[in-house]
Amino acid sequence: MSIPQISEFTIRRHSNAKSFQRGEAYYEAGAVNAITQRGNLLQADVAGTQARPYHVNLNFDSSGLTSVNCTCAYDFDGWCKHIVATMLVCARNPENIEQRPTLEQLLNRLDYIQTQRLLQELVKEYPPLIEEIDRHVGWMTNPAAQQKTTKPLLHITIDPAPFRRQVRQILRDTVRYFEEGCEEDPIADELLSVVQTAVDFSERGEGKNAIAILEAITFTCVQNWDDVAEYGAENDELVGELNNAWCEAILSSELTPEEKVDIQINLEAWQDEWNADFGMVMEALRQGWDYPPLVQVLEGNITERGAWEEDVPDYADDLALIRLKILERQERYQEYLYLAEAEEQTQQYLTMLGRLGRVEEAIDAAQIQMNSMEEAFALTKTLSDQGALQQALNIAQSGLNLPGNCQYELGIWTSDLAVELGNNEAALLAIKAAFQVKPSFVDYQKMAELAGENWGSVKIDLLRIVRSYSGWGTESAKVDIFLHEGLIDDAIAIASELSSYYSELIHRVMDAAISHNPGWVIANARRRAEKIMDGGKAEYYYYAVEWLKKARIAYLESGKKADWLTYRENLMQTHARKRKLMEMFQQRGMD
Repeated sequence: MSIPQISEFTIRRHSNAKSFQRGEAYYEAGAVNAITQRGNLLQADVAGTQARPYHVNLNFDSSGLTSVNCTCAYDFDGWCKHIVATMLVCARNPENIEQRPTLEQLLNRLDYIQTQRLLQELVKEYPPLIEEIDRHVGWMTNPAAQQKTTKPLLHITIDPAPFRRQVRQILRDTVRYFEEGCEEDPIADELLSVVQTAVDFSERGEGKNAIAILEAITFTCVQNWDDVAEYGAENDELVGELNNAWCEAILSSELTPEEKVDIQINLEAWQDEWNADFGMVMEALRQGWDYPPLVQVLEGNITERGAWEEDVPDYADDLALIRLKILERQERYQEYLYLAEAEEQTQQYLTMLGRLGRVEEAIDAAQIQMNSMEEAFALTKTLSDQGALQQALNIAQSGLNLPGNCQYELGIWTSDLAVELGNNEAALLAIKAAFQVKPSFVDYQKMAELAGENWGSVKIDLLRIVRSYSGWGTESAKVDIFLHEGLIDDAIAIASELSSYYSELIHRVMDAAISHNPGWVIANARRRAEKIMDGGKAEYYYYAVEWLKKARIAYLESGKKADWLTYRENLMQTHARKRKLMEMFQQRGMD
């Protein structure tokens, strides 16, 4: 997973002026070292005032950062200087981040005996770990006996004032940001990180704290939104996330009738003032966990209407996923399965069966219910985690025949699994499915290895795919493949249509085409160089000279030195007054 885009605006927002200044000094001094990425976790050691470096952890998902912490004792406003320094590396020098395997990838390297030995050594070093292992083995091997009812929630109140101040400051900073002429809208990421704070409270079972935070966020946004709306800021994404966060907080709390009424009154007012839709929140508030159709489903009485007694709303899937998240957190696995089945949340239903070790049941259900690549991909990874590798391969192969938007990722994953199981034929078919939606030279070479003596016929089919593929961003892959196979004319056809933005790729094609078709090299290079020289922008003359160097080589290789000298002389006469260009001609040996 690539790291989320981190702007300096974001870093400044989460730190005070002093910690940012000190963090930038740490960054410039090279205090951040050993920064590594393992999946969705970034870790860095930052040298400080103590003998041992401070340790920074950054957790993120597809939507952005989810948590940030440091081992230093800093306990003031915003991020500490060590976090700031680490963030600046991510923003300014992401190439310095070392990619390391995730825990899942590390464990996949071990066989059964090695895994046993690893756990025994860890327990020997950290004796309390045995209790956690005991608890997890218990619910994994006998989940029904381990199910828990909802625990009473702690009714702890927090001060919402800091959150109101934080939201107001974000809105003010955004206005200033727009007034300085910046076009990118930074508001969503900043406010969503505050919303995530409320979600974190819900996930810890502190729903009322989450509600207090969400009230502060929503109220402050409604009161101050006109300030940013003048600059075109929209609230759609934020309202969507607030809907989800509010629902989770409400369904994680034990609310009195009076508290429900207060929340409903506020939501109705905010809807009108902010032109927002909080219908899902108010439905969650109305239903709670005592809604009769829902109670019936959680007891295993499933009908065609699912968990609804009236028309099913558009947000039914979103609300079901929030309920499933809470049920999973509370380890109410059988109720989770009932609700997932009733609400046709197939991916969640199948993967939970797999995670509970009910592999055969998951496979049987998949044959009837699985309808997309995404569902197959999720299940096959779960089965792999359970050690059911052949079953995982079977599901993955079936998934490649279903509709979906993850064909490349599923194809590559399936191919790697098939190779591990020694099934080269299945590996070839899977990687070919990936290649059809995203041609890659690396995958092309892998298929050559897998095909063996059948490569000749396979190659014909792959080249047909490459020639007919029209997707964006595969120009380099196509050129690599064509040049590898000596298909210069095919490579020329691609390079001819590319803008000079792809100069490095075009140069490679020209180098290969000089002996094969020098006329094309001359014509193409001249056209690109003349466009730059005629434009008269001195900062681009370097690129014009580079194109002319290719043309010169093609002239000389084809025995047309006289033609080159004539062309060069004409250029020097035409552009004689462009002193910088003439100097470059002399310095670059364009004789």
